[in-house]
Amino acid sequence: MEKLITFAVPCYNSAAYMDHCVESLLAAGPEAEIILVDDGSTRDDTPAKCDAWAQRHPDIIRVIHQENGGHGEGVNQGIRHASGLYYKVVDSDDWLDAGALEQVMERLRRFAKLPAPVDMVVSNYVYEHTAEGTQKVVRYQNVFPAERILSWNEIHHFRTSQYLLMHSVIYRTQLLRDCGLELPKHTFYVDNLFVYQPLPYVKSLYYINADLYRYFIGRADQSVNESVMAGRIDQQVRVTELMIAAHDVRSIKASQPKLGRYMLSYLSMMMTISSIFAVLANTPESLGMRTRLWELLRQKDPALYRRCRYRLTNLGTNIPGYQGRKLSVTLYRLVRKIYKFN
Repeated sequence: MEKLITFAVPCYNSAAYMDHCVESLLAAGPEAEIILVDDGSTRDDTPAKCDAWAQRHPDIIRVIHQENGGHGEGVNQGIRHASGLYYKVVDSDDWLDAGALEQVMERLRRFAKLPAPVDMVVSNYVYEHTAEGTQKVVRYQNVFPAERILSWNEIHHFRTSQYLLMHSVIYRTQLLRDCGLELPKHTFYVDNLFVYQPLPYVKSLYYINADLYRYFIGRADQSVNESVMAGRIDQQVRVTELMIAAHDVRSIKASQPKLGRYMLSYLSMMMTISSIFAVLANTPESLGMRTRLWELLRQKDPALYRRCRYRLTNLGTNIPGYQGRKLSVTLYRLVRKIYKFN
């Protein structure tokens, strides 16, 4: 029987905190399916905990045990096995707000009755800086007219802090299958590909101005920790390379100007981040990756290369030598302090 929504929860050695996540998803009730993907956990009792949850809620929770394939393969497994009309990824250290979830489920019920259900639903998310005891809410009310079905030509301007993240989107499951989304294994930062590659296939979207997703920030081993990101620069670059290959952004911009403008801005942001963390890693290998990444974009589309390279957000990366690298890192840390995104 088709469920209204599938929540996919990739779990890797997350026994210490996954219960909070699962409990928050159970608030969606029997119309939801929860797929816990145990990604080859070995250091704690995550596999047993997943099985115990499924035994307690056999009509809602399913478990997939896989050899370690990384976060992206957990997402892929969820897409392959989902029975929900809609699909959302929730990381095992994050959770959903019960009141906002109730609003979302009500809208999804409505969409399920339409001849053509909405392709993508957007809601707000909250950075939960647990160590600091602070929150930062990312809302989209200035981008999307709320509470009506939209097309891309009806959206407004995204601010620097408002890129769509995995936390903010719910896709129609079949759309993800139809667009051929397949995230790479053993690679962090694939969430950027998840919120980029399917976008041209989205023909209808809907914004719910509710703070649904609670994004935990603060663990030293998190993938968004600065030193961790610098150490995984090869994976950051790999994801950006896949984004470059995924679409002809300028062609999209010619046919759908607002969507194309957003995708160009997002790709430019990813080029900036990859460049900065290559500098932070500060090895000959990482700096070489940075050079090759820009050359890849230049070879694919010289005009797109110029648009990305000389945008304001990339000014620091264009100044040659040590001083240019130092400036780019300084600007990044200033932006991070203002927006508190990791």
